[in-house]
Amino acid sequence: MRFRGIHHVELSVLNYEESVAFYDRMFGWLGYKSFWTLDIGYRSTYYMARFPMPHSYIGIQPARQGEKLNPEEHAVGIHHIALWARNRKEIDAFHKEFLLKEAVTVTESPAEYPMYAPGYYAVFFVDQTGIRWELAFIPRIPMPRDILKSLLLGNEIARQHPQWRQHPAREMMRKLPTRKELR
Repeated sequence: MRFRGIHHVELSVLNYEESVAFYDRMFGWLGYKSFWTLDIGYRSTYYMARFPMPHSYIGIQPARQGEKLNPEEHAVGIHHIALWARNRKEIDAFHKEFLLKEAVTVTESPAEYPMYAPGYYAVFFVDQTGIRWELAFIPRIPMPRDILKSLLLGNEIARQHPQWRQHPAREMMRKLPTRKELR
């Protein structure tokens, strides 16, 4: 099993300077560190949660063409990016102290999403380029009530899908081919 997931993601933005100023405030509020390419060969600014040992990071670069994204269209490309929150309190504070004060478009206020995982809590918002973001928290050890909520919601969803033979938590898991199987 891999310890790390995504190495990095690069996003092209409409107004680079405006976007970097926004992301500096957003990622600064969340405690990230930043570095940039010094415009040597290309122009990008990067944000990472862990420094100096980055786990994964997000790059912002100027777009050469295109227009503002509309995540509601579900067009080809990235739908949204979810960042890890430390806890639910951080999400609530980020919503109140950053998103609302910055007049950022909030598409879904902080709420529980037991259909995703026990204790899942998140806020969704859209930046000035139209990129949809999420700040999400999943407890390492969920509370029994959160597990129960997720299981009961799973049962309710399963009733709507009589073709499923098991609980959605098991039904949704997919087996991928291994290296050995692909040889």
